[in-house]
Formats: sequence, structure tokens, C-alpha cells
Amino acid sequence: MRVLLLAGTTEGAVLARALAEDARFDATLSLAGATRNPRPLPLPTRIGGFGGAAGLADHLRMARVAALLDATHPFAQQITRNAAEAAALAGVPLLRINRPEWPVQPGDRVVASMAEAAAALGKAPRRVFLTIGRKDLLPFRDGAPQHHYLVRAVDPPPAEWLPPRATVLAATGPFAPEAERALLAAHRIEALVSKNSGGTATAAKLAAAREIGAAVILLARPAPPPGLHTVPDAATALRWLHARLAERGV
Repeated sequence: MRVLLLAGTTEGAVLARALAEDARFDATLSLAGATRNPRPLPLPTRIGGFGGAAGLADHLRMARVAALLDATHPFAQQITRNAAEAAALAGVPLLRINRPEWPVQPGDRVVASMAEAAAALGKAPRRVFLTIGRKDLLPFRDGAPQHHYLVRAVDPPPAEWLPPRATVLAATGPFAPEAERALLAAHRIEALVSKNSGGTATAAKLAAAREIGAAVILLARPAPPPGLHTVPDAATALRWLHARLAERGV
């Protein structure tokens, strides 16, 4: 059965390895290309977009894809919208792996935008740990330049995106709890800003921040497109794929 896996997350990597080991699947991995040097996975891989929802629908038809899996980042809204529209156009079953959010703790601040997160830091200069990726830095550069920032991202952002008082740390998870505690202590972090991405790979930063009494500011996760079939993890997604195989008598 031909499967197209839109990946870029821990769950996508788990699915890629499982599909590569099962000869009943002819699976292709698709990455958006946001990361310069993604970790290799044992599936044929294409990098880059499809040309929107219509282009993806054309690809699904031409490649005779029988199932589409969306295991992209919880905040990759456009990709998920395109996948939902393309699957409907091509008549291909779609499943979205939507891992649970991190639980919000008393004292955490939940915001609806990065501009609101920047404002929530306040006017007095603070030492802030930004773990929001490399594309959402401008509200902090333009709206809250007085703070000292530690910016962690998979790839270093362009210098012109950075706030004036920024230190960049290029790193890829998972991150161990003891390493996160040491990092926050070394940089005397007073506030953490993160997207509520969920998952285990980067969750330790939240516990470390709360332990030292740093403010935790979380960007709320966008709602998925209406009617989208979602599951919380890779194991449930595999069971869904096995059910599709059973329907085909495989």
C-alpha cells in the first residue's frame, strides 16, 4: 500500500522507521525543508513543497497514494490545511498525528500570539529563554528589544531577525532534564517563552524553568481544521494503517 508521510517530528520519525520495516507498505517521506540538515530516516525522502493543496492533490493521484499521514509540527498550520484539502480533492484517507499539549501549570501564562508573548515579558529587562523556532523572532526584536535573550533553534536564524541582545544556541532535541537545568542556571534565565508543542523531546525545559521560579509563557496551539481525523501518537497511527491494509485484504 502506498503511503505518503508528511513528517518533521518525533512521531514522524517513529512512523518512518516502522513503515520501512514493513514490506506491506511502499512509503515515501516528505519534509518541508525548514531544517537545513534533517536527520536521515530509512525511507525514500523528498524535500520541499508540493505547490499548495492542488499540487499535493495532483501528487497523491499521480503517485497512486492510498493513505496520507500528517506528522508535521503541531504549529505547521498551512501544511495541515493543505493536507486536509488535498486529501479531500484526491479522495485519499488522511490521518493527522496530533500529540497532546503540555499541561498548563498554575502560574503559567498562555498567549495567543508572539506579539502578546513579547508584551507579557514586561518593560523591565529580563533574561529570557526563547524556544520558539527561528521564524517568530521579529515580535521580540521589534516589540521587546530591552531583554537579554537566549535563542535556541535547530538552525541559527539570520542576524537581522535577532533582537539586539541575543545569544544563539543551535541544538536539536531531545534535551535531558539535568542539561536543561544547567543551561538555565548558566544563563540566569528569568522567563521562558515556548510554543505549546507537546511531546517529550523538549518538555524538560518547562520543568527546569518552573523549578527555578522562572516565568513560563506558552503560545496556545492552533485548532486543527474542522473534521480532521486525529490520533495522539505514532502507535495509534500504525493501527489505523493496519486497518486500511485489512480493508484491502492484505
